[in-house]
Amino acid sequence: MVTTIEVVAGVASQGDTVFACRRSPERSSGGRWEFPGGKVEVGERPEEALARELREELGADVSVGRLLDRSVVAVGALRIDLACYVVTFRGAPPVSSTDHDELRWVPRNRLAELDWASPDLPMVRLLTEG
Repeated sequence: MVTTIEVVAGVASQGDTVFACRRSPERSSGGRWEFPGGKVEVGERPEEALARELREELGADVSVGRLLDRSVVAVGALRIDLACYVVTFRGAPPVSSTDHDELRWVPRNRLAELDWASPDLPMVRLLTEG
């Protein structure tokens, strides 16, 4: 039986740059880049989960906007159902994270140069090709 995990991520932009986070080495997919977010808890709406995760991981208060993409990607024996939403930071953007060792504003045309976690690749393609 294949297990599917429902995950959400936030895509924040400033001009032509996009906010990206590199997973800390000791975490799963350590050293790979992702859009920040996390798992949706039972009984939680995806938008609520995203706001909670960004508050917990980045100490950031965000406004969650429209759904940009939803893709299911196989990662080993798991299926990751990732929904990516537009997010806007209320106040200053975060500068540290509990799950990441680097936070960076990346020019949209350079996103594909980073080593992304597989579930985030469909969103990266939409941002770079769209």
